Amino acid sequence: MKNKKSIIITICILLAVIVIGGTTMYFVNENKKNSTSGNNGDDKKVVKIDDWKYDGTPLSSEGFFSGIFGSTVTNSVAQSIAPTGGVMMESVAMDSAANIGFSVGGAKDINNFRENIEEGYFPISTDITYNGLFYDYTFDTGMVNESEDLFSPSYSTAISKDPISNGKEYYMTVGLNSNIKESDFARKKLNLVVVLDISGSMSSSLSDYYYDNPFKIEKNKSKMEAANEAVNILINQLNDDDKFGMILFDNAAYLGKEISLVGETDMDAIKEHILEITAQGGTNFEAGYAEATKLFDDLKDIDSDEYENRIIVITDAMPNYGNTSKDGLMSYVEENADDGIYTTFIGVGVDFNTKLIEAISDVKGANYYSVHTVDEFEERMGEQFEFMVTPLVFDLELNLESEDYEIAGVYGSDTVNKEDGSIMSVNTLFPSKTTDGEVKGGVILLKLNKISEKEDGVLKLNVSYKDRNGIAHANSQEVEFSDNGEEYYANKGIRKAIALTRYANTIKNWILYERSEEPRFLILPVNGIVDCNCTVEEVRIILGEHERTSVDLTVSDEYKDIFEQLKGYLEGEIEAVEDKTMRQEIKILDELIKNNEK
Repeated sequence: MKNKKSIIITICILLAVIVIGGTTMYFVNENKKNSTSGNNGDDKKVVKIDDWKYDGTPLSSEGFFSGIFGSTVTNSVAQSIAPTGGVMMESVAMDSAANIGFSVGGAKDINNFRENIEEGYFPISTDITYNGLFYDYTFDTGMVNESEDLFSPSYSTAISKDPISNGKEYYMTVGLNSNIKESDFARKKLNLVVVLDISGSMSSSLSDYYYDNPFKIEKNKSKMEAANEAVNILINQLNDDDKFGMILFDNAAYLGKEISLVGETDMDAIKEHILEITAQGGTNFEAGYAEATKLFDDLKDIDSDEYENRIIVITDAMPNYGNTSKDGLMSYVEENADDGIYTTFIGVGVDFNTKLIEAISDVKGANYYSVHTVDEFEERMGEQFEFMVTPLVFDLELNLESEDYEIAGVYGSDTVNKEDGSIMSVNTLFPSKTTDGEVKGGVILLKLNKISEKEDGVLKLNVSYKDRNGIAHANSQEVEFSDNGEEYYANKGIRKAIALTRYANTIKNWILYERSEEPRFLILPVNGIVDCNCTVEEVRIILGEHERTSVDLTVSDEYKDIFEQLKGYLEGEIEAVEDKTMRQEIKILDELIKNNEK
């Protein structure tokens, strides 16, 4: 009996040892899995660091731009981190059969325009841009045959009657196609520095103009809160092998964190610090951008075939300290672009100064977005972040040779040579998603003048561009343009682009007519919907040229009638192109017509 008890006790002890030992080994193994260096197969423990530095102590950028962006500029950064590799190809969760397309850089939405109208404020003409408007929609690019070229333009033609004058107009779209499969596309590793505006104007709410009443206590979410959340949304898109740094600025610049590997950083702690940031002081964009550029100095040994390099500035774009000139700020962004460091602007709030940012973002590799609701921004970044930080085509130029037609206008691009009507130029093409065979923002629209009496005309289109490696490419194509006097559209894509361009031109002319009270901006039946050819408008200035104040929304009787005609035209085009999302423009027109009737 005694031996039996001893045996039972011994068995119980052994079982306890086995259970405790197994449990201990489980937690040890789990701890190893959570703290090792990842895919290297070793057991080296990685200690994730909270390297947040912001304590209110300003950095000194005195003399920085005169050295970096002045005559003594060196190319050391360009030689070490400029993107010279091709597109990184990896398998990701996309449509394996579809190709991606391209869209133009610069404005990537017109959210600021829409928000101003909805809040009862008068927009400025740069709030609505052609490329920003196009990026709200997908387009049939007219592509028929696949190509092996990185960029393979396709061309579609149309003869369309102006809805106001009934005059005949000639158009052509340049379809922005690529040969890259969605399933093969993935961005490179990213060196990212976020530059966050923490100036006093960021304390106002998303739907109010700060300079209307800078001392007003807000009840809604402030621009600062939305900006902080936007930074964290961007952080959520980063991978462990990306690098992230951060600069803050008001009337001075502050180090948020040094640029370092995401996988070695306690990003949860960083995000908590970011949510605690509050607004204060003036707005010295120059100082913040200078310090962000400095952070790239430590990355000279990084393999340029592996990394993209980008600065993302989150701001309401109302600088009032340091260099505030449009040309001066643009030169800083240009110098960085030449060194392979590209810039994105994310505008926050209804008073975001699109006039300044539209000019600055007209630089190689640059683009800009607007934030008015954090939920919309999060949804957009989930799909578009990889495209936003991966420019693929640079210095695109289209030269038209024809005895029958010349370029009269370009919509959704940068410049047209006004002297001879033959050149279309685009600084940058970014990859863009394809949905049901249509490319998001995937066309540039050309308006043509017919300069011969021949019914059948011929256009030779010569395209040249550079890829990410700086390698030049060129191709040519002839397009026949038949004019038998009848209205026609080669496809729904060009018809949609024409309708949206007429809408944008009407809105731009209305804005300038109401602000300047000059009759030349009134759309008349004899001329139809003409291009808006002037960006000078009367904007109230309180403290500085970029500090935007509100103007109450007004619609004159003349433009009420024009908007009603435009609404009828757009409703017909929406049915013809079968795109119900265009009804958001009908909603805007309804708001404007209703405003006149108050």
